[in-house]
Amino acid sequence: MASSDIPDIVIGRLPIYLRALTQLAQSGRDVTSSRELGQYLGISSAQIRKDLAWFGGFGKQGTGYHVQTLQQQLQHILHVDRQWPMAVVGAGDLGHALAHYRGFKARGFMVAAVFDNDPEKISEPLENNLVVHPMEKLTEVIGALNIKIAMLAVPAEHAQPVALQLVEAGIQAILNYAPITLIVPSHIRVQYIDPVIELQHMTFYLDQHEGNPGAAPEVPGQVSGVDQ
Repeated sequence: MASSDIPDIVIGRLPIYLRALTQLAQSGRDVTSSRELGQYLGISSAQIRKDLAWFGGFGKQGTGYHVQTLQQQLQHILHVDRQWPMAVVGAGDLGHALAHYRGFKARGFMVAAVFDNDPEKISEPLENNLVVHPMEKLTEVIGALNIKIAMLAVPAEHAQPVALQLVEAGIQAILNYAPITLIVPSHIRVQYIDPVIELQHMTFYLDQHEGNPGAAPEVPGQVSGVDQ
């Protein structure tokens, strides 16, 4: 089956399953079931079985899934059974946090290069023998290290031109932290992380009007249900 036939929403759930399996393996569990995974993740067991069926049969009726085997198979499907070198563009507070984050390596990724255009940050030493490279060396360093993935941690006003620089340098996937939608060629994969959007999602459920969840507050001078 061609990967293009598999719905992207299914691919998006595989890392969630992989994380749950990793936690089960770390706790010493050998076997699990779609029902148990579903209860743990808040996803129906039928949905989990349907998602996994896109990639073949992994478990047996009545016996469930072997945790380590399914974990390894999902790592292979997601191509994280090897290390992916990544570039971080932007050496501010967020860029530093990404460069120093120790959770990447165990899950198939490593920060291999950091870039910034601030002269005061160029050549700044970071963890893991990294230094901040100038943007002028973007294409050279990305090519030399065979980097395909970049994390974009620059202000919104700079994100679009920097994204195009990354594409020209050979980057094929961008994880964008800037609060802006990027315009890039269709073959470039872009994922967005915007904490404010997630916070706004959550605040919908906070301090709701009692008895009328989600109701908009009345505006002075406006008659409810009547256009003025």
